[in-house]
Amino acid sequence: MNIAIIGSGNVGGALAKKWIKAGHTVIIGARLPLSDKNITLATQIGEDRFTSIPHAVEQCEVILIAAPAPACVDVVKSLGDTSGKIIIDAMNIVMGRGPQGYNTTAEAILTNTQSKTVVKCFNTTGFNNMENTRYGEQSLDLFMAGDNKDAKALVRQLAIDAGFAECYDVGGNDKFALMEQFAFFWINLAMMQGQGREMGFKLLKR
Repeated sequence: MNIAIIGSGNVGGALAKKWIKAGHTVIIGARLPLSDKNITLATQIGEDRFTSIPHAVEQCEVILIAAPAPACVDVVKSLGDTSGKIIIDAMNIVMGRGPQGYNTTAEAILTNTQSKTVVKCFNTTGFNNMENTRYGEQSLDLFMAGDNKDAKALVRQLAIDAGFAECYDVGGNDKFALMEQFAFFWINLAMMQGQGREMGFKLLKR
């Protein structure tokens, strides 16, 4: 699968390495492709994977956006033509810091791109849990939301390819806000309540 990652920070970098290892073609789209900020990741996955944002989007059928939420609108407006493409939203509005006028980053994506297919995923845990999904003998679970069932099936596979045990469907576009609240729950426990980043969620059944 050809995947464009927009945002080469901790989350984008962790998923790029996992998906490359799983055999996917990953291209990093950046405003300044080989800036000082990107050099470390470029030396790990190859400078040839870095290009401009519109060129990365043009080459790929799946786009992961892992940019800072306040920059969401500017970033999505720079994507170019996204018609028919699947956009994965890994961003969160935290404590009011996000695109003005929107309740979730996914809503901002849908409003400012041609794509009608957004799946919110990879936003409910820390980048450290993407780098290493294992806790003892078990792997963490992920969660996703979006209206398009085929797109969610693809995203579920990408989650498994990244090392997660399962990616559970929590509903349609109407659950975007719930996904961001769940993300803040993790942030609250990890940062504000002092549990630390080395924790994550596992759905248990009986």
